[in-house]
Amino acid sequence: MAYSKIAFVASDSPKAQEALGALRKKYNDAPPDEADVIVALGGDGQMLETIHQFMGRNIPIYGMNRGSLGFLMNEYNAVNLPDRLNKAEVTTLNPLRMIATDTHGQKNAGLAINEVSLLRSSRQIAKIRISIDGRTRLEELHCDGVLVATPAGSTAYNLSAHGPILPIKSGTLALTPISAFRPRRWRGALLPRNAVVQFEILERDKRPVSAVADMLEVREVAQVEVAMAEDVTVPILFDAGHDLDERILMEQFTD
Repeated sequence: MAYSKIAFVASDSPKAQEALGALRKKYNDAPPDEADVIVALGGDGQMLETIHQFMGRNIPIYGMNRGSLGFLMNEYNAVNLPDRLNKAEVTTLNPLRMIATDTHGQKNAGLAINEVSLLRSSRQIAKIRISIDGRTRLEELHCDGVLVATPAGSTAYNLSAHGPILPIKSGTLALTPISAFRPRRWRGALLPRNAVVQFEILERDKRPVSAVADMLEVREVAQVEVAMAEDVTVPILFDAGHDLDERILMEQFTD
């Protein structure tokens, strides 16, 4: 596909702002509402912020690394950018949709590219009941937290919590405990991508829990439901030979 109208966005870091100035000087910078591709400059945090900003518009996003982390980013190079964009490969992602009901009965909805995580917010460990598709699978998990990760997010927080790395096309989600105390030997589960995961917070007054979906945090939750948002698509561009499938595969052979 030929991308002719490029919109540039960048994080506030000096390195990203310097790149923004150079690219705007070298190439025409289209208004985001008129662009047919967005180029994001920064790290993975900026990429996630850009995805949320343009989510639902089905406009491709091409990231270039001007930050500390760059798993979702391409290598920065200001030379011949239009040609790189036109040769880039598209990976289409679906985010997770979180519906978190707090202890006052208020429902809060959010989308997450990487994971939805539940985290204890006091000195007391959390107690959480886990159901899949309406059937209780774990009556009581004693833990610091638990998360549901997409394949795209399986190498992020999920991996740090000793969860599995998932190929993009695996059709699975990772359900991973964070510092599980009881049952000690439960290491999580692999779920089909169409699974609906329900979390019920037990003893919620004594053991408050927060739920996080990317930039949205909901405190003092009572129940949280997580499912793949099949109605929302996010096209991300990667340089040929360096798409997300390849990056996730390489992650399994690195230190």
